Amino acid sequence: MKFPRLSLLIAFCLSAGIIHAQEADVPKALPMTKEAAAAALEAAKELSPELAAEAQKKAEEAAASAGVSMNKPKAKGSTVSATPNPSDPSVWGKEDMHKLAVMDIKFGGGTETVMFELKSNAAPQTVDNFINNCDSGLYNGLAIHRTIDNYLVQTGDPLTADDSARDRWGTGGEEKSVPAEIKLPHKLGAVAMARRGDKVNPERRSNGSQFYFVLGNMSALDGQYTVFGQVVSGLEVLEQLSHMPADSNDCPLERLEVKSIRVIDHKGPLVVTRNAGDGRKFTKPSSAKGPFERFLERIW
Repeated sequence: MKFPRLSLLIAFCLSAGIIHAQEADVPKALPMTKEAAAAALEAAKELSPELAAEAQKKAEEAAASAGVSMNKPKAKGSTVSATPNPSDPSVWGKEDMHKLAVMDIKFGGGTETVMFELKSNAAPQTVDNFINNCDSGLYNGLAIHRTIDNYLVQTGDPLTADDSARDRWGTGGEEKSVPAEIKLPHKLGAVAMARRGDKVNPERRSNGSQFYFVLGNMSALDGQYTVFGQVVSGLEVLEQLSHMPADSNDCPLERLEVKSIRVIDHKGPLVVTRNAGDGRKFTKPSSAKGPFERFLERIW
């Protein structure tokens, strides 16, 4: 049995409570067969990013109840591979060099640190531009101007240095753009560059400074935005920021400020001592610590 994709998706969204019936002239319910569930998941990719993510989640839940597999990898036998995950910082080789961005964020009366690895091999021009921004101090004192609960945290707009320009936050950084380098997926903890929409930016060039962290299911954005980094420490900090109260434009009511971002060259595995929100723990490597932190480490 075949289903028209758009009608199927709209009907599915209605039954799942994602959109309201008055927004589309379609039946309010559709039997969720195995074929329908699979087709709805595929069609969800055509929605806007936020709606696509919600539709995909609902489709996966419905598919599971219908007993259909959504192309998830199947286990082969009972053998578990012992090959280390190269993206796990605790198993980086002793001689391996990694570029890490160390981002200090002020909020709630304290300062927290997030670290992410820069993926120079996948996005060399984007990483070079980001490092230049960090070296020039462009990010110092900017606000986190967009947060969506368990989904996204965004910063890097030069306009956020000025609280009086709040109504224009999110529109800055367009004086410069970076060529698209779209290779990596939007997995949890990925760091990607923001950009203008396809209608005015068909080449999908990235904004010169704005970037965001992936905290939820953003697979609908794969192949559309340049991912250039991966969080290796402080994911729980970003998740906490995403929960902060925000206005109707997803702008936090409290000022969440990027104190600084600096890029370091780190050699070897990342020492495991601090909670990273996923069962693993990391701390700052010595190269990421300031003189005062190193002094305290020596006397305590």
